[in-house]
Amino acid sequence: MRDGAARVVRNPVLPGSHPDPSIVRVGDDYYLATSTFEWCPGVRLHHSRDLVRWEPLGGALTGPPTLDLTGCPDSGGVWAPSLSHADGLFHLVYSNVSAYTGGFSDAPNHLVTAPSIHGPWSEPVPLHARGFDASLFHDGPDSWLINLVHDWRPGHGGSAGLEATRYDRAARTLRGDPVLIGLPPGDGWIEGPNLYRVGDWYYLLTADGGTGYDHKVTVSRSRTLTGPYERDPGGPLITARHRPDLPLQKAGHGSLVKTPAGETYLAYLVARPLGRHGPCVLGRETALAPVTWTPEDWPRVPTGEPALEVAAPAAVRRAAPPQDAPAPGVHLADGFDRPALGAQWSTLRRPAAPEWLSLTDRPSHLRIRGGRAPHSLVGPSLVAQRVTAPRCSFEATMEYRPEAFQHLAGITAYYNTRNWYYLYVTADDEGRPLLRRASSDRGVLAVDEAGGIPLDGIARLRLGCELDGRELRFHYDTGSGRRPFGEVADATVLSDEHAEDVHQGQVRSMGFTGAFVGLWVWDLTGRGHHADYDGATFTAEE
Repeated sequence: MRDGAARVVRNPVLPGSHPDPSIVRVGDDYYLATSTFEWCPGVRLHHSRDLVRWEPLGGALTGPPTLDLTGCPDSGGVWAPSLSHADGLFHLVYSNVSAYTGGFSDAPNHLVTAPSIHGPWSEPVPLHARGFDASLFHDGPDSWLINLVHDWRPGHGGSAGLEATRYDRAARTLRGDPVLIGLPPGDGWIEGPNLYRVGDWYYLLTADGGTGYDHKVTVSRSRTLTGPYERDPGGPLITARHRPDLPLQKAGHGSLVKTPAGETYLAYLVARPLGRHGPCVLGRETALAPVTWTPEDWPRVPTGEPALEVAAPAAVRRAAPPQDAPAPGVHLADGFDRPALGAQWSTLRRPAAPEWLSLTDRPSHLRIRGGRAPHSLVGPSLVAQRVTAPRCSFEATMEYRPEAFQHLAGITAYYNTRNWYYLYVTADDEGRPLLRRASSDRGVLAVDEAGGIPLDGIARLRLGCELDGRELRFHYDTGSGRRPFGEVADATVLSDEHAEDVHQGQVRSMGFTGAFVGLWVWDLTGRGHHADYDGATFTAEE
């Protein structure tokens, strides 16, 4: 839970990789869903009672049949979930993107429902794969699926606009043919559509300008659901595109929620770059902004720009007595004493399952059986958590007995299969254990063969890394005190911008996830040789 003085909302409310927020209120409870891409469980969920403090609930999609990420590309998988509530059920729409390069997208959309945010979630309902960023809009007894229509044909701009398809909640199926939405003249590539009805107006929120520094939330409205829509003459609801000096950038992809008192708030994504329009190691995060309404019934965010602090709802401000803010920062220590992984952890491309991960084989330890090669899209053994602050540290205590050079276990600072750092224990050609470091920079592998530390007679050690803006440092402790390992590394290798690869207008790879730190075990013999982790700690300075 992220604390703070309750009179204000401090942004980002969900630090680290929490993009594409979809927010809904049920009674006095607010729930937020965010994208998870190639990480399990799919669709991160958070809960709040005041919009100030947020509690992580873990993920909604824990594995097949609701989600299968086997072979999912970097920054593929779960894009832009939509969370809504109708007929006493939570409705969760999500895309599972298996391809997006070369002008194509393979993005089948699915819907699951649950009586509680904690589940159980239903079997997935297949919707369609005509486009992504699908959202479900409930208009009384009727529901509509709204999505971008992706156009793969060269020269067509990638987008054929937005469409609406009627969804039958009782029959759990789409009905009839999709209807194109009449958008304002000049609208090109727009994403992240969310539709709302306020009085006699339908309001359409869209994410425009791409996902980078030109990102924005735009509002249009119409008297009919399918349009034609007119754009807000006041400009974007929120953007930082003309203010590179602001600490929060890339503001866009928003959704609206009303408090019990009728106040409106916008949940949207932001990023915190290192320098002006610099690399974003933390990825895209979730922020909030209050929304007011003009006499002409247009929504407005004060200044129209993202802010580090905004006013909390009036009821929260009235109820909160003056108080000193608690000490800043985050400290998450996991002794692996629970029967399941905590909500802070995610696993790469496959759910936490007994065939490769156990919290019971050795009590108070996390046992990880070695997975496949680091550039593989199948079968990795990586348990990690999001980097949530520019200055943070991660440490873990490990016991490991490698038998061959194909056995490796340690800790990682990770972005995707092409960009990572790895401090690990392995064996040399004579079977003697030693500590080494490897890295991958845009797919180019480097191993410090000469810099290994012999570990004869040492089976238990503590490994750690420290992130400080653009710098990454590793250290280790065999029982005689902490010592640095290797040279200072370039942390921007773990940024969204470094991961993105676009050649002559064709996308080769996207950078959507932000950086992670975690526990990584390889067994390149395919036999699952295991490592035991006796606790891990993540500390962030905010």
